[in-house]
Amino acid sequence: MKIAIHPRHDSFSQRWVHYCEMNNIPHRIVNCYDSDIVKQLEDCDALMWHFHQANSKDVLFAKQLMYALETAGKNVFPDFHTCWHFDDKVGQKYLLEAVGAPLVPTYVFYEKEKAMDWIDGATFPKVFKLRRGSGSDHVRLVKNKSQARKIVRQAFGPGFSQYDAPSNLKERLRLFRHGKTGLKNVIKGVIRLGYSTEFSKIVGPEKGYVYFQDFIPDNDHDTRINVVDGKAFAVRRDVRVGDFRASGSGFKRYEKKYFSEEVVKISQELAKKLKLQAVAFDYVQRDGEYLIAELSYGFCDMTEDCTGYWDENMNWIEGKFYEQDWMVDMMFNQKSDTFMEQDLNYQINKY
Repeated sequence: MKIAIHPRHDSFSQRWVHYCEMNNIPHRIVNCYDSDIVKQLEDCDALMWHFHQANSKDVLFAKQLMYALETAGKNVFPDFHTCWHFDDKVGQKYLLEAVGAPLVPTYVFYEKEKAMDWIDGATFPKVFKLRRGSGSDHVRLVKNKSQARKIVRQAFGPGFSQYDAPSNLKERLRLFRHGKTGLKNVIKGVIRLGYSTEFSKIVGPEKGYVYFQDFIPDNDHDTRINVVDGKAFAVRRDVRVGDFRASGSGFKRYEKKYFSEEVVKISQELAKKLKLQAVAFDYVQRDGEYLIAELSYGFCDMTEDCTGYWDENMNWIEGKFYEQDWMVDMMFNQKSDTFMEQDLNYQINKY
């Protein structure tokens, strides 16, 4: 079996390549941006590509390429079930509601008049989000009906830029004050005040819909449960000082004592039900109940400080691990199943 890997800095791919080299796994480094990439993959059994939600080229065609290859019978990571809803909070709403998952109550409108009517009868505060974005980008606390109406008018008017330069600079300064980033990153934020990102220019403004979630008060952290090939690990993320947002705060805790096995088990069962190769579920709590705010396959590497993980049977395995290794192993296990199916069909067709 040969695995094709598209490399990207600060992604799963660095460990994928290392794991293949350490274990003599046949692999090839490919460039998925090449026009003849499908032909290049003819002698490969699988493609692994940790594409990024804020890379304009990736957004244009990554999912389409992966789905095409999967349809042709190749193993891919991420596959259709894992990534069709990636960086799409609107899609995630419908998916989680359809399977009865514990979702933070979410409201989406595609007509300005209906959104305004809903605001008249809604209670506030609410949380406004754009469909795209990570690390609490494009997430606001809407305190009253007046603010909500202003957001709706913008959503069905000029829309929202994919890159909010002032907010981004403010966040870089916050991280710098807490020692979570360097001065160079702050300077980049200052420069960005003068021009937008390539991604924002290509994708264009978000408009034509509006997305709100209930604000769940009294949460000083959120809980991220990651599930990869049935195995789970967790991180607690404390909220920013004077804020309600935890994603991207930079304040994390990994010790097992911080996590309820109830939410770990819920996550494993839900990942299996949704046929997800890998996923990160972000939870907040309401009266002791865990509710999902959003999910993503493309989570940041965060196992460096993890103290262990839960296996498929909820056994706690203490010690260091690499979730990217599980992803490579998963390609082999899935391919074996495919070969078995093909062999069985061949035997049946012979007779």
